[in-house]
Amino acid sequence: MYKISKQFSFSASHVLDLLGKDHPCARMHGHNYVITVHLKSEMLDEYGFVKDYKALKTVKEFIDCTLDHRHLNDIIPVHPTSENIARYIYEHFKPEIPELYAVEVSETPQTSCIYEP
Repeated sequence: MYKISKQFSFSASHVLDLLGKDHPCARMHGHNYVITVHLKSEMLDEYGFVKDYKALKTVKEFIDCTLDHRHLNDIIPVHPTSENIARYIYEHFKPEIPELYAVEVSETPQTSCIYEP
């Protein structure tokens, strides 16, 4: 099995209001997110790639146009936790990128979550 990954970054705000008003994340705040898409394949293509990294430019374009410098509560159709953001991105790109097997979201250098169905 061959596995590759590529990172993308964006800045955005969100409110995790389901946590209750005493929780600091219930107030509007922002993060410098790092998104990592993970791809795998048992076989390489004719060029020796799982996927050409340049073919992932649609992920960058989506992040830049849809998520960057936005309020994620207005974009993500569910409570915009890292876990839900990872699933949202995975479900958006899985039909286009069949090699995609997981999406990782990091809000801080010390935290991350991985959605892998």
